[in-house]
Amino acid sequence: MSIHLFKHNQEAYNSVTVMLEREKMAAVIHPTGTGKSLIAFKLAEEHPSEKFLWLSPSEYIYQTQLENLGMEFDNIRFMSYSRLMKNEDIIETLHPDYIILDEFHRCGAAEWGKSVRKLLTACPDAKRLGLSATNVRYLDNQRNMAEEIFDGKIASEMTLGEAIVRGILPEPKYVIAMYSYKKELDQLKKRVQALSNQGLITENQKLLEQLRRALEQAEGLDIVFEKHMEKKNGKYIVFCSGKEHMDEMKEQASTWFRRVDREPRIYTAFYNDTATDREFREFKKDNSAHLKLLFCIDMLNEGVHVDDVDGVILLRPTVSPIIYLQQIGRALSAGSRKTPVIFDLVNNFDSLYCIDSLKKELEEAFVMFPTTYGEGTHFSGRFQITDEIKDCRVLFQKLQANLSSAWETYYIAAKQWYQENGNLRVPKNYVTASGLTLGSWIQTQRRVYTGTVTGNLTEEKVRKLNEISMIWDVRDHGWNEALTEMQAYYKEHGNLDIRARYETADGFKLGRWICNLRTKVKTKGLDQALTKEQQEQLAALGMIWDRNTEKWEEYFEAAQGYYRQHGNLDVMAKYVTEEGLPLGRWLSDISNKVSDENLRRVSLTDEQLERLKSIGFKQEKKTARQWNEKYELAKNYYEIHGDLNVPLSYCVNDVKLGRWISNIRSKRKHPESNGMALSQDRIRQLDNIGMNWK
Repeated sequence: MSIHLFKHNQEAYNSVTVMLEREKMAAVIHPTGTGKSLIAFKLAEEHPSEKFLWLSPSEYIYQTQLENLGMEFDNIRFMSYSRLMKNEDIIETLHPDYIILDEFHRCGAAEWGKSVRKLLTACPDAKRLGLSATNVRYLDNQRNMAEEIFDGKIASEMTLGEAIVRGILPEPKYVIAMYSYKKELDQLKKRVQALSNQGLITENQKLLEQLRRALEQAEGLDIVFEKHMEKKNGKYIVFCSGKEHMDEMKEQASTWFRRVDREPRIYTAFYNDTATDREFREFKKDNSAHLKLLFCIDMLNEGVHVDDVDGVILLRPTVSPIIYLQQIGRALSAGSRKTPVIFDLVNNFDSLYCIDSLKKELEEAFVMFPTTYGEGTHFSGRFQITDEIKDCRVLFQKLQANLSSAWETYYIAAKQWYQENGNLRVPKNYVTASGLTLGSWIQTQRRVYTGTVTGNLTEEKVRKLNEISMIWDVRDHGWNEALTEMQAYYKEHGNLDIRARYETADGFKLGRWICNLRTKVKTKGLDQALTKEQQEQLAALGMIWDRNTEKWEEYFEAAQGYYRQHGNLDVMAKYVTEEGLPLGRWLSDISNKVSDENLRRVSLTDEQLERLKSIGFKQEKKTARQWNEKYELAKNYYEIHGDLNVPLSYCVNDVKLGRWISNIRSKRKHPESNGMALSQDRIRQLDNIGMNWK
């Protein structure tokens, strides 16, 4: 049996072989359902004498791919990313000729990524092939894994929209409905009540009530499913966000699907469930006359494909385009002539805009491939969305527009602040005399502008805010602005001893800015990092470039003072100076880490160690120091009482001195039962202060 590739995969395969030969690495970025794993299997088939190491998020994904293919490969060794991470010691023994990174965007995970990089470093001559539906980790600072792992060597790339437009994947029927809106309405109610104008409150309360009635009168999900599930005995995958959510949604099945099938077959699949394999197999082979529903969490997002699925039911929200498009892809399969249905059951209005990412891909693909459906065909005439809550959405958008009219009220307050202060550095907790939370509003405008939260910030509004010197990114303060903030801090506190997490009232991360500056100075040197004028400006504020050294000097000065007063550094571990410095703990920490044979366990220079020794510091281990501390207490007791007949319950400075003396006697009498004999030096020490050994 030989692997047959669809035309689009054969084209990708040809590109892969050329790029691997030339660059030794290649990535294939094709949407779910297009059969991209076949490209890697074809490579293994045509190179039977070469050793392949296949990495994937789970063995389940790999075994299912083999099962669907109906073949075995003696030249492929499989490992999951997690197994590689737990067995890094075997990396040096692998010696593969080819490394397949399936779902390679997952290599961006912190621990998995470290192991993969160790593998690639250890196998520099191995050719690497990556497969994924996306190369961008949207929730991980938009990291591009094709750049990080394959140096941007992409042999073939295709979006989901392109695959649909080119006819590689079937066009789905897309249905939008809503299964939960109470929380959304409660949030809108709070926003209406927070308006400062009573007229606005009354008007928007009426609109909110209209929206509530429209949602209540919208067709229920039982009718939506009856209308759009044309295949009443079909197979549908239901995506849930977590185990608790899945259990809750399964309880709704008898209500939601009652008009389609009063006795639907319910299956469950999620990681770490021993019954998943059996449930998944039963779902795939179920050909009964009943509706089949597979409720799952995460595990069918990627890799695993079911050929005869009739649709998916998305019980989002998810903010990741990766997960969103992967879930849609479960209903799409290359070569299928079905028209699968996607039920997008959003649970809040903001989630409605996730469909925009797919619509944009389709629009772009129609421009790139205008003749696929014939000349003159337009995008608007193809991919149709059935919006079962359109009337509700219109009301919602109108209410949003009304609520945003309060923007002008806040803008007037912001403009007044600017006129009075010459800037827009409004403390985030600042509230105007009329009760407007202006500081919070300024913060919100920044978050909307950067896309952190959704909102309606038009170009006109951005222009108006720019007119009053809006600071969109507080991290981008220039030198003069940062210097102003430091001068203000110094004026208030008398120093620049600023914590790394310190933020100014208007949100400027001054602590982080100074940390970055110290790093720059340490790396490049003071003269390279700063001008003479800047150095002088900071020197006038008492800038501390090396906080560790400055802190050490403070503690050394305290230790020096103790030595001058007492003639030694026999400091109790709990000793704190009058200024509040925990000197005892500091010296104790150094003693614990410094010994003759292991000097470098603590960040201490030779010069610093010599300075400490000059004032009586002794390189002794913790046990020796504890002995000396308790011996000093015993010596004081002898000087006061004339003997060492210490009562068993006697304590001093939280030290159980009576118990210690008793244990010492026992240790000398029975050294074999106490683990260690007393040294002759310590016996002589105790004899000198009248120890009674009986």
